[in-house]
Amino acid sequence: MIRRFIASLVFMCSLMMMFAVGYAANDSAEWYWISSDDKYSKFYAPGKVQVLRSFGNIAVQISAWTKTTYSPGGAQETLNNYGIKDINPGQLAYSLAEVEVNPQNRTLAYLNESFYDKDDNKLWEKVYSPVRPKEMNSQEFDEDFYCYIVDSIFNQGENERRKAGDRWLQLWQDAPNGGGVVYSMADTSTMRLKGQNIIFWEWQEKKSSASEVESIIFQKKAVNIPMYTEKVIRVMTWNATTGWKDITNTTDGMYHVIEAGTNSEKALKALKAYEGGHESWIKRYSLDNE
Repeated sequence: MIRRFIASLVFMCSLMMMFAVGYAANDSAEWYWISSDDKYSKFYAPGKVQVLRSFGNIAVQISAWTKTTYSPGGAQETLNNYGIKDINPGQLAYSLAEVEVNPQNRTLAYLNESFYDKDDNKLWEKVYSPVRPKEMNSQEFDEDFYCYIVDSIFNQGENERRKAGDRWLQLWQDAPNGGGVVYSMADTSTMRLKGQNIIFWEWQEKKSSASEVESIIFQKKAVNIPMYTEKVIRVMTWNATTGWKDITNTTDGMYHVIEAGTNSEKALKALKAYEGGHESWIKRYSLDNE
């Protein structure tokens, strides 16, 4: 019992220290903890979230500040990803970033970013020009930042949907002749209605008869239910040999008719049923009626 109490006390002290880091670099901010793992701890500053532009009464451009603290492994991974070779991973304690969010397109863009050591000395900084928005999905490091920022303005449950047990909606499943299984799921956290199109990210996974993942197709799609058409907007593939590849340039970017009896029709029917039961969710932040 005493050991558990001491362990809890140590953990809370460590957490408080993480909250304190960075005040000198941005001392008007109070940081709200989002998540932690063995590499990163993520925070954002609720008091720094601002609506920069609205259409009618709906925010379309939101600015915010984020903070990330690093373990040695997280620091090494980050410096490698950024191609920075003149900073020792042991120096990098945390980073601060100013970001902009567009909820209608589910994007987050970095405006500027700075790295600091434990004594708040700036190690590196970058102003991003041009600004390059990234669409948030399950594979993006920044998705939880996006969800907290948007929820602080709209309070529509981005975080709850991201963490929900039913986040992934099964669209169809096949059993190939050679064995194994292929299934497709729609990420409901990314799902939104634009005009007549349901926009979402789809995860297709092929598993062997031994339940080993053989290949993945991860793609952004638009399905027009009334017109019975669909198109692929972006597509990435994975297998153990090649890793992840963006093959969007192999698609034609055109709408194609959904044929009866196909997996595409099964997906359309699943999407239509989801839309019928979750209309307010897929129309969140919509500008169609403004």
